[in-house]
Amino acid sequence: MKTIFKSIIAAIVLMPLCSCEDFLYEDPKGQLAQSTFFSTESDLDLALAAFNKQIAGRQARNEGQVHMWAGDDLSTHPASNKEDFRGFDCYNVSAGASRLRNFWSLTYKIIKAANYIINNAGKLNGIDARIDDRVKTSIAQAHYWRGFAYFQFLFCWGEVPLVLTDEMNYEEPLASKEEIMSQVISDLLKAEADLPEQWTGTPWSMNGMNINVSKGAATATLAYVYMCYAGWPYNKTEYYAQAAAKAKEVVDGCSEPGIGNGRYYYKLLDEYWKIHSREYNFQNPEVLLATYYKDDLEEAMSTYCDMIEDYQGGGWNDSGAEILFWKNFPDGPRKKATFPDSTLTQAYGLVPWWYDPKYDQDGHRAVCNPWYLAACEAEDAEFDWHLSISAQRSPMTGEKSHKTIRLSEVFCWYAEAVGRSGQVNDLAIKCLNAVRNRADGAETNIYSGITDPTALAEAAYNEHGWEIGGYMWGSLAPRYHDMFRMYRCKEHFEYRVRNEPIEVAVVDGVPVYRHELVPVTGTWSDSRLWAPYPADDAMLNPNLHR
Repeated sequence: MKTIFKSIIAAIVLMPLCSCEDFLYEDPKGQLAQSTFFSTESDLDLALAAFNKQIAGRQARNEGQVHMWAGDDLSTHPASNKEDFRGFDCYNVSAGASRLRNFWSLTYKIIKAANYIINNAGKLNGIDARIDDRVKTSIAQAHYWRGFAYFQFLFCWGEVPLVLTDEMNYEEPLASKEEIMSQVISDLLKAEADLPEQWTGTPWSMNGMNINVSKGAATATLAYVYMCYAGWPYNKTEYYAQAAAKAKEVVDGCSEPGIGNGRYYYKLLDEYWKIHSREYNFQNPEVLLATYYKDDLEEAMSTYCDMIEDYQGGGWNDSGAEILFWKNFPDGPRKKATFPDSTLTQAYGLVPWWYDPKYDQDGHRAVCNPWYLAACEAEDAEFDWHLSISAQRSPMTGEKSHKTIRLSEVFCWYAEAVGRSGQVNDLAIKCLNAVRNRADGAETNIYSGITDPTALAEAAYNEHGWEIGGYMWGSLAPRYHDMFRMYRCKEHFEYRVRNEPIEVAVVDGVPVYRHELVPVTGTWSDSRLWAPYPADDAMLNPNLHR
């Protein structure tokens, strides 16, 4: 943490997005002028630019949430340089893993930058009403992202140092999970109270969409946080009702026909493939919160980096889908938009993902998993695998937005929270049907007959998993978070240990079987859910030991 606290100050003052002349002491070390900073509105602009850069830097990197590889939707390469991802995939993480350290560092940088705004921006109050309002909403955004950051820590370490000031304490004690969760909720409530429903003007809005965090996004985040507080390891089941109430505020205010009253602009796109298309990158009405990028921003990393190396056009082979997740995924337009029907290989041309004539003899292919089509930004619903992949994706530093919360997720959270609180109602059924009808490409309304609360909750849990499967780019609620709160990682671990072959196709009447190539061994202990603290930081802070 010592290096984190030093580097965040350097990052703020040395960032290339702004001039540093009025931001520094006459001091070559480049420390902030604590006594004079936040005396003008331009100081606030500089602080917010630095803060947003920290957010963008974390949200654009898959290692910013590397723990998501523990979910049953993701797996990785069995060798290569993917050991950090494999550690989470196998529930066996090394304290020396560089991506674990980066997750820790990138997240604490957001916290430190947020603390600086929360604790100092109020010095500008009293200049005039307009600036007072800017200070209020800026502090509210900082509270949101600090709460978001600590919320991420709860799924990887549970107990971490709770840093709320600008002071550096190299022996900061660990706060309990309850203390961290209480702080998350407190921060989000403060954000919700002071954020606007709709931002206006650039750079705070674009194409009528909120770029900054809005009240609706904060309310939706509270709904999911309450669901997690109701689940493992807190088991505060009374919070399911509070989660349902918060989610309902967003549901009631959305613009989805037959569901909301139009207070918010949020509504589902009519076809699932559009969610990750270039056409809707900067004008997606389904998105409550995203991180937006421009070509000249270094951290604007497109998800193409998860492409498998065997495909023409290259890739980094970071992730694919677990085979059973792909197998259980319901057929329809959503699955077609999530997974490609065929893949382009150097050795065999255009083939199904599972195809390899040598696979059963000697494990010829290093990777044999489905992969996620969201790794590319297609111009339309049909991704042409006969063309060069590079012609149909954003460049590594492209403008792909990373989506933190979508309305379809809130619909699922509302239905699940209603079910887990022991209820079934018409609105929950409408929400769940809206998600599934789009997934099916028709008004199937398959959930209309549900009368059992548990069945409703499980249907919503599953739909959410399919809606966001494999998506790790800055997400509030990836599949692993759902599994964690429902204590379903033990079952998943034991399934991976068995590694039973799965029928993936039938060719000429003969079944084709595949199994996961990343081995999982050992016996289950809940300690597998908690990563070790990064070794470098544990050397600096004696409290970072279990």
